[in-house]
Amino acid sequence: MNLEITEKLLTAKQVNQLSFQDLGKVLGRDPMWVAALIYRQATASADEASKLAQALDLSPEITQKLTEFPVKGSLDPIIPTDPLIYRFYEIMQVYGMPLKALIQEEFGDGIMSAIDFTLKVEKEADPKGVGEASLKETRVKITMSGKFLPYKKW
Repeated sequence: MNLEITEKLLTAKQVNQLSFQDLGKVLGRDPMWVAALIYRQATASADEASKLAQALDLSPEITQKLTEFPVKGSLDPIIPTDPLIYRFYEIMQVYGMPLKALIQEEFGDGIMSAIDFTLKVEKEADPKGVGEASLKETRVKITMSGKFLPYKKW
C-alpha cells in the first residue's frame, strides 16, 4: 500500500468533512469500495478518479495514481496489533477451518473468490437491548459474498 497517497487522501477527506458514505454517493459506489480505493486496495476508472479529485480537491498526480493497479494485501505478514484488525485475525484462527468445512460440505472442493466479491458493514440492533435508544444499535454486521470457485481437475 502506498501510505503517502493514502495519508493524503485521508487528510483531504477529513479537511472536506466527507464520510466514506458521502464519497460513495459522489462515485456511485459502496462506501466499502471507496474505503478500499483510498487504502489503495482498489482501482478507480478515470471518471471515478476525476469525481473523487473534485470532491477532495486532489492534485493530478494523486488522481492519476488512483487509476493505477495497486499492490493488494496491505498487512504485514505478522499478527496484527490493532485491536479491531486483530479480531478478524482471531475470527479466522477460531472459525477458519469450520468455515472451510461448511463451505466445502455445501459447495464442494473449492474456494470463495475475493475478486468476484462484495463486503458490507452495517449497524444492527442488539437483541439484548441496552438502556438508551441511541445505544441499541451496538452490533456490527458484516456480510461477505463471494463467487464459489471449484478446483478443476485436468
